[in-house]
Amino acid sequence: MIGYVSRAFFSTLAGSRTLQQLASRYGMRRPYSFARRFIAGETIEEAVAAARAIEANGMMQTLDLLGESVATMAEADAATRTYLGMFERIVAAGIGRNVSLKLTQLGLTIDRATCVDNLRRILDAASAHDFFVRVDMENSEYTQVTLDIFETVWQQGYRNAGIVLQAYLRRSAADVARMNTIGARVRLVKGAYQEPKTVAFQRKAEVDASFEELMQLLLTHGTSPAIATHDPDMVAATRRFASTKSISPEAYEFQMLYGIRRDLQRSLRDAGHRVRVYVPFGREWFPYFMRRLGERPANITFVINGLLREQRTRAAAI
Repeated sequence: MIGYVSRAFFSTLAGSRTLQQLASRYGMRRPYSFARRFIAGETIEEAVAAARAIEANGMMQTLDLLGESVATMAEADAATRTYLGMFERIVAAGIGRNVSLKLTQLGLTIDRATCVDNLRRILDAASAHDFFVRVDMENSEYTQVTLDIFETVWQQGYRNAGIVLQAYLRRSAADVARMNTIGARVRLVKGAYQEPKTVAFQRKAEVDASFEELMQLLLTHGTSPAIATHDPDMVAATRRFASTKSISPEAYEFQMLYGIRRDLQRSLRDAGHRVRVYVPFGREWFPYFMRRLGERPANITFVINGLLREQRTRAAAI
């Protein structure tokens, strides 16, 4: 229940335009500001630098340009063009060619057909430069339409795309089965949005049980699945199941978010597992940051400690 209240509180904060504007103005200004533990920066240059550091440490990365629910088609077109420019910058940097995006960032809430066109523009450019594009999942209002659009482009021959499914949604077992059937690459997450109990499991034990069930389906029947979790129990369950079924670590990968459980990232790498770190960046970072805080109470401790350190540093400099 505490986790649900925390998620609801931070979900409300994430939707505040006033807080978003203040955060964009002040939150990323200093190199060690409170948000930089979880966000690489606001520019593609900062994201590339973070990606290089991750790869130098023997892990993979994917760049995630933050942004969602644009209000105009002009904003959707601008986001699409930004992705096209990102591809050029990533190719020039010589880093791994892997990105993620949200469909509401491409205009889904305004016009579905235009959103699909924008996605095709991105996938066409991605194909030309050998990029993989992960279509992120948003709150349950968009689950079905996101899957519908993904299947549309999949049936049109775009095999350089993958999808995200959320273990806390009650429908996800059927969705995993469907994606396994068509051969799509799935990234499994627990889920970070506030959802009603009719749609999503509320208790951690239920979410964990669902995650473990879906993980097993993906490892046994999926295509290059990504197990995205910072929960050591879920990591351990995945490793046990893979070992029991003689599934090679090369057949799947663990994925974690930038700035979270770096110790676990390194330990998995050292144990011979493939580890990919999601590197979020961009000016529209505030909603993402609030969801990360609401996801785990421990994340709030990280931020508070960081703010206290910054306050002590300023006081010592006076």
